[in-house]
This record gives sequence, structure tokens and C-alpha cells, in this order.
Amino acid sequence: MQTYSTTDIIKTLQSRDITLFTLSDFGKIFEIDNQQTLYKKIARLEHNQIITKLIKGKYRFLLSKSNDFLVANFLYNPSYISLESALSFHGIITAFAYQITSITVKPTRTFEIEGKEFTYSHLAPALFWGYEKKEDFLIADPAKALLDYIYLGTKGLRNLVFDEMDLTPINRGQLASYSKQYHNPRISSIIKRLAL
Repeated sequence: MQTYSTTDIIKTLQSRDITLFTLSDFGKIFEIDNQQTLYKKIARLEHNQIITKLIKGKYRFLLSKSNDFLVANFLYNPSYISLESALSFHGIITAFAYQITSITVKPTRTFEIEGKEFTYSHLAPALFWGYEKKEDFLIADPAKALLDYIYLGTKGLRNLVFDEMDLTPINRGQLASYSKQYHNPRISSIIKRLAL
């Protein structure tokens, strides 16, 4: 087993463009099999403010930049950015969302990290689609972000407010096609009211 100094670790993470990693990833990268050695190395890097623990077993390398959407995908996966965060990203709502909102097939969760709230709303696996890779994160396309928002509203999990929305980025054909897959007449009637 090779021994890596703190400088070696920094150089390796930077050269591989690694911003976010799990404990297991770290062990593989630096060929550390012994759990005690692994925890000691991680603790030293945390103490020296080279890395920070996000949640149990997941870390961020502080000497490289990461955006909130990438962190959201990493914290709880599978997940994709949707709802208010995606609607804001696509210019459909102008207000900046305090929460970073995502969809997951796992149970609904919220994490508070570095003063930011990362929320994950559960959707059935059959509705887990309609997202794409933008830059380095997964995000719902405009039609799917709106449908996720409306769907959770019909479940009483969102207050549906459309006054402040600019719906021009929504592809109407795509929205109509997507909405059929929800098999929910309330969604169809809301879309009709929005004249989409």
C-alpha cells in the first residue's frame, strides 16, 4: 500500500477533478483497505479544512468548486433537480428558491448543509424520468419540472401558485405527452386552466 501525504492527496483530487466523494471512493483512490487508517486520514483532512463532511460517508473537497445542484444529486441518489429549483433554473419562476429541490424514488428527505436546505420529494419509479444532464448535474426539463410541481400540488404537498410564472419556455407538445403518463385528471384540468 502506498502512503500518501496531504499534499499528494490534494494533488490527486485536483488532477482527477474530484469535488465530491464517498468514504469508499476515497479508500479506492488512495488504496486504503484498513478502515481505521481510512477514518484517521479523513479526520486529519477535515481537521485541516481540506475536506468537509456533508452527511455520513459523503464529503466535499474544499479546494475545488462545486455547485449546489451537483451536491444535491450526490447527497441522495438517484435524484434529479426539479420543482422550484428547476423552474427557477429554466426562467419559469423569477424568485430565487432558498431550498434546493429534487425528486427521488427514495423516501422524502431534507438535509441542512452549510446553511442550505436540500429537499427531496418522493415520486414513484414510473414517474422518475424527464430529466437531462446540464453541465455536470441532472435536472428536469421545463415541462417535467412543471408537471412534478403540479403533481405534488394535487397531493397537497405544494401550494400551487402560477401568477409569477412565465410559461413560455414550456414545450406544449411535450407537456401534453408527459401529462398523459401521470393518469391524473386533476393534472389535465390544471394544465387546461393554464391554457397550455
